[in-house]
This record gives sequence, structure tokens and C-alpha cells, in this order.
Amino acid sequence: MIQSQNDFINKIHLIISIIIVVLVAFIYGFRPDLSFDMFLETTDEKNFYKAIMGLYLGFSFLWLLGIIKAQYFKIAILTNIIFMLGLGFGRIVSILIDGIPTFGYVFGTVAELFLGCYGLWVLKRLIASDQCSANSKTNK
Repeated sequence: MIQSQNDFINKIHLIISIIIVVLVAFIYGFRPDLSFDMFLETTDEKNFYKAIMGLYLGFSFLWLLGIIKAQYFKIAILTNIIFMLGLGFGRIVSILIDGIPTFGYVFGTVAELFLGCYGLWVLKRLIASDQCSANSKTNK
């Protein structure tokens, strides 16, 4: 799991992502009216948000695997980057086209962009570390 300060630095964004995304998943799936200005009326709308809940929970499970098992760590980081930056940039497009949403969505946009960029930073560090390790092995 987390064995060193460096491990903590590399995995903290996945932990934060899991906490937020799991919470949001259940809100989207069962009570979107609690925190967001959404009031689902049709079965299709309810079905859509429960599918989003399942997608969010699936990604959260993969991120948890990345925290626990080293062989899933890089794929967890990559999917987290794509997930967070995809949502963040999609929300920016919506802000530009549709206008400013409620505070929760504005905060979410900032948080998603931050977590995605943090993940890019961690990935860059990992790639640099892997290259250093590979270079030291070839020099021996």
C-alpha cells in the first residue's frame, strides 16, 4: 500500500480521487438532488445517471488496485489522468457554451483539473525514474 513518503506523494491523488468519485457516484446514482441542481424525471434519465455511477465506481476500483498492487499502479495513474482531465475540459467547454454552473460544479472543475495535472506530474516522475533505472542497468 503506502510504504514511504515518496509512495504517499505518488498515490495521494488516487486516494483523494477515490473518496470524491465514490461519493459523487452514489449521489449521481441515487440522490442527485442532494447536492446538485438536478431533478431527474424520466426512467431514461435515472438509468443514465446510474450508468455513470457504475462507470465512476469501476474507475475507483481500478485506482484502488493501483494503490494496493504495484502492477496496476501505472494504469491507475493513466486512467485517473484521462478521467480527471476529460471531465475538467468537458466542464470548461460547458462553461464557455452554457454558462457558469452551481458552485459544486465549478469546484469540481478546478479539482478535476488539479488532480489530472498532479497525475501527469507523478507519471512524469515515474517515467524519469524508470529511465534512470534502465540507464544504470545498462551501464553495469
